[in-house]
Amino acid sequence: MNLLHHFQRITEGWSDAFTQPRTAIRACSLAGALLCGVGRRTITRALGFLDKEHVDWSADYRVFSRSPWQGEDLFNPMMTEAIARHADTGPLVMAWDDTIVPRTGRQVPGTAWRWDPMSPPFHVNFIRGQRYLLGALVLPLYLQNATSSPRTLPVRFVECPGVRKPGRKAGSIELAQYREQKKKHTLSVCFVEQARRMRQTLDEAGLAGRDLLCALDGSYNNKTVWKAQRERTRIIARTRKDAKLCFPSTERGRAYARETWTPLSVYEDPSRPWTTVRAFFGGQWRDIRFKEVGPVLWRSAGRNKKLRLIVLAPTPYRVSQNGRKYYRQESFLLTDDLTSAVGVLIQAYLDRYQIEFNHRDEKSVLGVGQAQVWSDKSTPRVPEFIVAAYSALLLAGLAAYGPTRTKEYRELPKWRRKAKRPSCQDLVTLLRQQYSRMNDPLSSPKQMILTAAA
Repeated sequence: MNLLHHFQRITEGWSDAFTQPRTAIRACSLAGALLCGVGRRTITRALGFLDKEHVDWSADYRVFSRSPWQGEDLFNPMMTEAIARHADTGPLVMAWDDTIVPRTGRQVPGTAWRWDPMSPPFHVNFIRGQRYLLGALVLPLYLQNATSSPRTLPVRFVECPGVRKPGRKAGSIELAQYREQKKKHTLSVCFVEQARRMRQTLDEAGLAGRDLLCALDGSYNNKTVWKAQRERTRIIARTRKDAKLCFPSTERGRAYARETWTPLSVYEDPSRPWTTVRAFFGGQWRDIRFKEVGPVLWRSAGRNKKLRLIVLAPTPYRVSQNGRKYYRQESFLLTDDLTSAVGVLIQAYLDRYQIEFNHRDEKSVLGVGQAQVWSDKSTPRVPEFIVAAYSALLLAGLAAYGPTRTKEYRELPKWRRKAKRPSCQDLVTLLRQQYSRMNDPLSSPKQMILTAAA
């Protein structure tokens, strides 16, 4: 079976998410058209790819504006298959991160002005768009092939809109209500809720015996996340080097020790020796130096929750022989997993970086957020649907050809001869080629070019 057959097999598993079979068939065809359409990833271009420019298009738009489907029902079958194929041992590691999908319209539901993370450090810029929380399952492909980098498979893409601020003439009561609602609509609260739902989904899938380890960025290292009640769900997050930590007190009636210290002091302390662990990082297995301290307490966030501090020494490496060095600074991690081996925790933190490639593929290659929809249901659903199709494409590539780049893919250009795994653009190109070989005039290369030029 080639890439197209596996992609169609995976998307056909979405049938339970829709109430009518005809809606499921329409959604599966739109999934392939949104990925393979040339030009901007809009529903209009997808309909042009399917040669529906001269027929009634309203039913295709109603898939997003009226059909009562949930995004979780699209991701769950793919997550179950990915776990069975590529993550069948050890704790289930998930990387979580937020992203902003640009939408310039002022009347688009859920949009607001937000800080642009791509702005330079000397000048803060703002961007208008929708805020989403991405949860991706880490697939440790290096355990199957010693030279394969891990993949992160998106299994959640949830909109996290904020609360609109009242106008200047708002009264004190309205402002007080706004402050209370603002606390309930933060990214940290959204992550806690989604982590609980993910744990429930795994239990229903027969994975109650597998622990869930969530790898987070430093913005989620706060009291909202640490104080939340979680069952069989652990967290590892980057922390600040000047965070005030302490040991549990040995005095009776006192929880915290009197002396406080920072993670940076542990890094600079010569009396604490460095230990080495083997981990896959930067395309190959490397020796990572670390220091471990625990259990520790963090008064301002964790309260009485016991944590482990892991300090990683900088491990510089180059992608090419004359390229720049990466990872030149130390890292400080906090986790509430007190039992797992430190190598497992460090590997989970290193694998989390793969989620950044998901962000790049979703925005630069697949154009998430380019669809011109404005209804309350369609606005958050279309980006989620495209990310689900992108996840199906990644899983289909692994099922068809494995984690490495094989001869089935298009030959690489001269400036990219050393690529070891297929990129998202490689998968999209191959999917387009296989669509065109179906002897279907709707997906011919000529039809793709005419649609894109229209």
